Amino acid sequence: MTLIKSISGIRGTIGGHAGEGLNPLDIVKFTSAYATLIRKTTTVKSNKIVVGRDARISGEMVKNVVCGTLMGMGFDVVNIGLASTPTTELAVTMEGACGGIILTASHNPRQWNALKLLNEHGEFLNKEEGNEVLRIAEAEAFEFADIDHLGKYSEDNTYNQKHIDSVLALKLVDVDAIRKAGFRVAIDCVNSVGGIILPELLDRLGVKHVEKLYCEATGDFQHNPEPLEKNLGDIMGLMAKGGCDVAFVVDPDVDRLAMICEDGKMYGEEYTLVTVADYVLKHTPGNTVSNLSSTRALRDVTRKYGCEYNASAVGEVNVVTKMRDTHAVIGGEGNGGVIYPESHCGRDALVGIALFLSHLAHEGKKVSELRATYPPYFIAKNRIDLTPETDVDAILAKVKELYQNEEINDIDGVKIDFPDKWVHLRKSNTEPIIRVYSEAATMEAAEEIGRKIMDVVYSLAK
Repeated sequence: MTLIKSISGIRGTIGGHAGEGLNPLDIVKFTSAYATLIRKTTTVKSNKIVVGRDARISGEMVKNVVCGTLMGMGFDVVNIGLASTPTTELAVTMEGACGGIILTASHNPRQWNALKLLNEHGEFLNKEEGNEVLRIAEAEAFEFADIDHLGKYSEDNTYNQKHIDSVLALKLVDVDAIRKAGFRVAIDCVNSVGGIILPELLDRLGVKHVEKLYCEATGDFQHNPEPLEKNLGDIMGLMAKGGCDVAFVVDPDVDRLAMICEDGKMYGEEYTLVTVADYVLKHTPGNTVSNLSSTRALRDVTRKYGCEYNASAVGEVNVVTKMRDTHAVIGGEGNGGVIYPESHCGRDALVGIALFLSHLAHEGKKVSELRATYPPYFIAKNRIDLTPETDVDAILAKVKELYQNEEINDIDGVKIDFPDKWVHLRKSNTEPIIRVYSEAATMEAAEEIGRKIMDVVYSLAK
């Protein structure tokens, strides 16, 4: 059994003893701590908190515990049912709510679930707020409402529709062009909420031919739910048979978007954001942001339009903060996460699909041809396992010193930018490891520079 408490929420495997897995006692404690923070910090007078969930098998149980606890803390609950993370984020602001909780373990396997915590803007809590929730939960410094101040419960199943309406209302979403293109699309929704909302989105976008794979929202995932190539053999095989122009794959909470070309080859999750940004910048020039571990291709595309690219620390809340600071028109993460402020400041696969299809319709190219127009980069992902006694910070400081003649960014670990490649070393917050991401023009060169820096770290750790 596993239970991980962090500033972004609580996640764990279902079952076990209190404090060892994600079980009702820990869910009550964490939900109560979150409600206490919201009561102290919200500027909204509505007294509402929105709850949405993905289709996980444990979702019904977790939802009942969370909703009951919020009512016990004196909040009115608006349960929007089976809904994606971006749908829930939008529902918070549309409801004028004080906050929201999304019940999803994102790309983790079926035995996991989690509580993702939102503020009144429908955005994830920042580090300070997350730490305060952890403190309150640890101290059990919360007080439940008396009989006259218990919260009320209501259900609203209209938010999938409202989310789609908001996507179609975006200026750069060209429904007419998409309809005229007559695209044939395949989707893999890994038996979660994407299977509910994606077919409806595509229909509203004018896509008449949709081949569905794993679109029953049972929560019994037919493959590892992280949308990586090694997990997507079925949909890649379907595409390789021909007959479809593009495949869209989402994770269980629909905030990450991966794509597959018409020939069955992966488009590359790093290039989801790059491609959407190209389309956005072509029509609305402006700044862009991605995290330090994302491809350099976004920087290249941004500079092509004479605009400025900035990197943030890893984590959606950090990307959003940097986007606000630099007035970015588009941003996100290299894991297929597109953040388009014109819609809302959260990763949203629906927005990504609508903008990508608009771009594809305007370009008139095959998907593989469109992919070939972007700078070719390859990212290698490795890790260095260390002992708990290892002083990771001291090692990273030494690496920074050794490569002081290169371009260095140390806002989140150490990133060394060479003229034609980069390496990003970042320590894990939960285990004694250093994550090593490296990018170059070929996978061999990316692996080579990654291994070279790893050897330096090993020598320093001795």
